[in-house]
Amino acid sequence: MLRKKNTDLHIVNDRESDKLQENVPRKKTKRSHRWIIFVIIVTLVLGGVVLLLGNQTHTKWLTVTTYETNNSDSNRYAMFDRGVIRYNRDGIVYLDRKNKEQWIQPCQMNHPDIKVVGESFAVSDIGGNSIMVFNKQGIKGEMKTARPIEKFTISSQGIVGAILNSGDAPIITLYDATGNVLVEYTVPVGTLGYPIALELSKDGKILGVSYLFTKDGVLESKVVFYDFGEKGKNATDYQVMQDNYPDKIIPEIYIQDDHSFVAVSDESFIVYEGNPIPKKKKEVQLGQKIRSSFHTEKYIGFVLLNQDKSAYEARLYNKNGKQLMSKEFVGEYTDVKMIKDDIIMNSGKNACIIKKNGTIKFQGEFATDVLEIIPTFGLNRYLIISAEELRVVYLIK
Repeated sequence: MLRKKNTDLHIVNDRESDKLQENVPRKKTKRSHRWIIFVIIVTLVLGGVVLLLGNQTHTKWLTVTTYETNNSDSNRYAMFDRGVIRYNRDGIVYLDRKNKEQWIQPCQMNHPDIKVVGESFAVSDIGGNSIMVFNKQGIKGEMKTARPIEKFTISSQGIVGAILNSGDAPIITLYDATGNVLVEYTVPVGTLGYPIALELSKDGKILGVSYLFTKDGVLESKVVFYDFGEKGKNATDYQVMQDNYPDKIIPEIYIQDDHSFVAVSDESFIVYEGNPIPKKKKEVQLGQKIRSSFHTEKYIGFVLLNQDKSAYEARLYNKNGKQLMSKEFVGEYTDVKMIKDDIIMNSGKNACIIKKNGTIKFQGEFATDVLEIIPTFGLNRYLIISAEELRVVYLIK
């Protein structure tokens, strides 16, 4: 029996084979382009949703998780690394963000205060004689001072600077992280004035000090920089720079980045920049009374009392002194700080969060008196710490 010849079959020649091979990558390219377009569209939609949610004003909140805390009215808190420091007169505890204790350091302090810089922090007994230095692993060293501590600061490397009360001649002392004395300087009050603020560079080599000087009833502030590196070896008392500011009080000086300091007066701030010797770069007049100041490595910020409108104003500058944002708000808050892009203010149960672009992200009331507010992982999520509990909340409208 004869089979019928299949006329649909034919031999593919070389030219047709080449065309088939060319069509395969073209189809793959089309599919790749479609996938890229899909990813771009999804990214734009998600970005729009995040932007929309991030720029809304929230007045309420939902509890995500609650953790019980060590109930003590004397507890105070500070953000450090990826966790939280709890400290009081009896000890310092490092907690993760689920309130689990990582380590505990007992102590006896009457008036503990904390300073956090980078990978180090110090807790000092103001009016007492003890300073303890820590990193995230625990205690690095302890200083026992011969005189009462008035002010203190710490570099990111753990070097500590302190103003010690010694009657009419205060002493500025620098210690390494383990407690050894590096520098001891008796202040000539008659020529410089009394030190009221100090700050160390991150490497601990440059010390900035604000002095308050009065003579014949005339008030003057002096900003002085000391270099304990090579440049300061040949200078008298390591002093490498001094600026005088008549009729001003400068109660605060802080490090902005590796080569920048900021000195804050009652109605202005001065930016110093330079390596190794900081020099005055810019002075910015604020035009309003400063109620409080805050800063990060990127930003310089203030809460100002607008006397003409009987209201408050949050104002933000970059580290070069350029104004970035101004926002009026209602309410009076005792605690003000900036974490990442959030200006966080609270007092009692009330809180207000303003973003760096001026959007009021949250203004409302929590269930209990708030000791600390810290942004946590996720959009619009915060740690709310009170004397009774640590609560993770999600902000809603």
